[in-house]
Amino acid sequence: MTSQSTSTLRSRYVEQAASDLEENRRRQQELADTLEVLKQEEALLSDIMRLAERYEGPSDPSRPPESAQEKPAPVQAGRGAGNTSRKGPAAGATAKNAVRGKSRAKTAAKGKSRQPLLGDVLLDLLRTHDEPRLAKELRDELLEKHPDRTPTPQVVRNTLESLVAKGRIRRHKQQRSVMYTPVEPSQKGSGASAGDS
Repeated sequence: MTSQSTSTLRSRYVEQAASDLEENRRRQQELADTLEVLKQEEALLSDIMRLAERYEGPSDPSRPPESAQEKPAPVQAGRGAGNTSRKGPAAGATAKNAVRGKSRAKTAAKGKSRQPLLGDVLLDLLRTHDEPRLAKELRDELLEKHPDRTPTPQVVRNTLESLVAKGRIRRHKQQRSVMYTPVEPSQKGSGASAGDS
């Protein structure tokens, strides 16, 4: 190998090493930025968990506690939960609370999944009536009998239309109103589209 080829080879290695080093620095900066965003998201989620814990307390889940309505200041104080510059025992306590909050959220989510589906509740409500019902009437009855459930009118309509598509209820059009009735088990084979009169 000549000295010129050795020199060329060495310069290529130097250029490659410099390029790799620059790419590593760029990637480190990118990861540092991503980490900062994740810390901010963690702080926000911790705040949300604290709020959720405060709302779990009352016996009537549809009504938030008065203390939570009057005192929003403690939530704002916890904004730095993801800040790594905090030192001392409080920083460790915050991390432990975040872990506890996540497990409580999972428990709460499991508890909510035990509720019957909205479609099943609406179908049960429909079965208690002999005449066709408007979506608004069903929603009002739902809010009265199940105060823990507060679906929007659009969610109720969408759920009812989903039940129509599945053949579990029938749609009846009267002028500009749409009414619903349950399909009896013997009528399921005859199709729900027959109700679109």
